[in-house]
Amino acid sequence: MTTKGPLHKQVIVPMNNTCVNNFIKDSSMHIFNINQTLKNIKSSIMMDYICADSKGIIIATNNIASPSYLQAIEKYVKNASCIEADQVQSPRLPQSKSYLKIVSIPYLSETTNICITSDNIEKILKNNHIFNNVVLASKSRIIKVSSKLDMAIIWINIWDTQSSSKAKTLINRRFNIRRFITTI
Repeated sequence: MTTKGPLHKQVIVPMNNTCVNNFIKDSSMHIFNINQTLKNIKSSIMMDYICADSKGIIIATNNIASPSYLQAIEKYVKNASCIEADQVQSPRLPQSKSYLKIVSIPYLSETTNICITSDNIEKILKNNHIFNNVVLASKSRIIKVSSKLDMAIIWINIWDTQSSSKAKTLINRRFNIRRFITTI
């Protein structure tokens, strides 16, 4: 299931609070300059406004920004005189969260008889090729199926597109954890 997130007609530029405050002071000038930069590369998008967020700035656009437009925005923002370039991360489009359930995972470790942890799950997912382009949005939740069984159900939240394309590619996929076959 994918939860609704912000519109894709926004560009999020993560940066520290000092940079945000400095950038927002002259937001109308920055809008004009970013629009000129985009116009020079024959872009079809225009910036409408800039607002501050707890993690950076959000630039509202009239259309969805392509990777080349994101690069142009990044170059402008990092070269702005009021910004420390090393405090600015690459601009990105908004994302939504999808949650998935993984069944048939052993609850106890074979060798140590210790319960599986979120860190173990994270390592397992990183080592499996079907999770290559997947980023966890939070720690996984582990639920023991029954007091008499040593199997667990794992719930994971992943960063996904608003159309939940990453989740759709993972649903009903199977992978191995030791000698067990698990299903998403």
